[in-house]
Amino acid sequence: MACDEPTALSGIFTRQNSASTNSLDFEPDADYKFVESLEERYKCAYCHLVLHNPHQTGCGHRFCQQCILSLRELSAVPTCPVDKETIKMHEVFKDNCCKREVLNLHVFCKNFPDCNSKVILGRYQEHLQQCLFESTQCTNEGCRDQILRKDLKEHLSQHCKFREKMCQYCNAYVVLINIKNHEKNDCPDYPVPCLQNCSQIILKKEIEMHHAVCPEAEVDCPYKQYGCHIKVKRGKLAEHENSALREHMLQILDKNSQLEEQISDLYKSLECKEIKIQQLADAIKRCEKEFRQYTQLFGNNSNLMVSTQALASHLDKSARLESQVKQLIQMANQQQSKLDLRPLFDTIEKVKQKIALMETYDQRLVVLEDQSSKHDLQINIHKAQLNKNEERFKLLEGTCYNGKLIWKITDYKMKKKEAVEGRVLSIASQPFYTSRCGYRLCARAYLNGDGSGKGTHISLYFVVMRGEFDSLLLWPFKQKVTLMLLDQSGKKNHIVEVFRADPNSSSFKRPDGEMNIASGCPRFVPHAVLENTKNTYIRDDTLFLKVVVDLTDLEEL
Repeated sequence: MACDEPTALSGIFTRQNSASTNSLDFEPDADYKFVESLEERYKCAYCHLVLHNPHQTGCGHRFCQQCILSLRELSAVPTCPVDKETIKMHEVFKDNCCKREVLNLHVFCKNFPDCNSKVILGRYQEHLQQCLFESTQCTNEGCRDQILRKDLKEHLSQHCKFREKMCQYCNAYVVLINIKNHEKNDCPDYPVPCLQNCSQIILKKEIEMHHAVCPEAEVDCPYKQYGCHIKVKRGKLAEHENSALREHMLQILDKNSQLEEQISDLYKSLECKEIKIQQLADAIKRCEKEFRQYTQLFGNNSNLMVSTQALASHLDKSARLESQVKQLIQMANQQQSKLDLRPLFDTIEKVKQKIALMETYDQRLVVLEDQSSKHDLQINIHKAQLNKNEERFKLLEGTCYNGKLIWKITDYKMKKKEAVEGRVLSIASQPFYTSRCGYRLCARAYLNGDGSGKGTHISLYFVVMRGEFDSLLLWPFKQKVTLMLLDQSGKKNHIVEVFRADPNSSSFKRPDGEMNIASGCPRFVPHAVLENTKNTYIRDDTLFLKVVVDLTDLEEL
């Protein structure tokens, strides 16, 4: 089938690559040092570098896949740079035999002579990911140091300024360069001296509570309302009350005398008001009597104007007198409420009770503080245990034990943007198992690509993790693994990559750490295919990845 466009040609190559599944790959355009001199048949006829995804033309010459596309873009009728023959695109085919030979060529590590490893070209990138002499960036956030992988552990634990260190006071983990600032400003358990110079060292979180009971803090005398305006230190308050007891009692008596004088004055004022009210009531009666007389006198008189004016005058006078009576009654009620002696007796009784209870307050406060501290400690322990149980339940609910994982990745655009900006380069799935007591596995995805697929593809890897039953399982892991991008249209046009675990690779040995080095497809699916609106691999900003482990010949414990 002829293909006249570069995009169509690229599509054919992609389908061929999916049919011939192989996880081996290498970075093109890199300076590789081959153990043996590179033969001409393994060099591209266009770029003269080692062949990457080799394709053979009808004239028998081999080119990198990208070089074939470049020749097509340079000319509508591309020609072979070796024999000048016209390159017919329908005659171009992928040379898988040559590709296998190229991928198995042995090269030196780029860190030679420090690293004397010799690896096949297809495993070169995998070797660099675990080479002890490869320079790698410190994994601590904020640190930009480049460290040899063999020195990374020592750097992280001893030398990195951005490593986390436990605060000696509150046991919180804080970045080393911020530890002093944390202790002075943020640490709740940092010891500080009392501001009242009581010579006690207290925790910062308890400073307000301490000030409420500090013996050196100045407080008002409890008899301030009776006239004692002296401020004394809390520790000497009882001494002041004992020494000034006579003065306090005299002040209370003086206050009582003043209240009695005020009550006497209020009684006298009330008597005067009652007399005035009685006088006004008599005046109203007289006005009513005069009003009735005027009514009788001028009832039939023709001089109606004079009688009307007189009547209006008496009505105004009556209204004013009535208003004054209401005001006096209101004032009398207010004065009567002021004469109530019950508040005075209540105040005196409260003072007596306060004096009696003052001696027991300190002991009760100490007991309450001790009980409160114990309760807070128990509550924190229970909260921590509840959080751990909740996380464990969520993990158990989503765990599969049949060798299959369906991974739902939401918010694709946001997560890809984080990967492009270098904030979150990869994301990992939840663990899954081949059986209840089987291998513990997971998947890892680089949404902006990794290695040869960086910036153009999604890279999908398979990871063997450390499990609880590893000592009972057979190693290395040898099962066939299928990686899939699921089509959400229902037509099952899934993108599939299959590979069998290489028993010689360190990726499939029994894990020494939390997990092994990931192995899989750095060019799993191009961004152009995944994000094409004609395809249905992404819906509602969500995609689904599936990993299937072939359980054939796998003995279950």
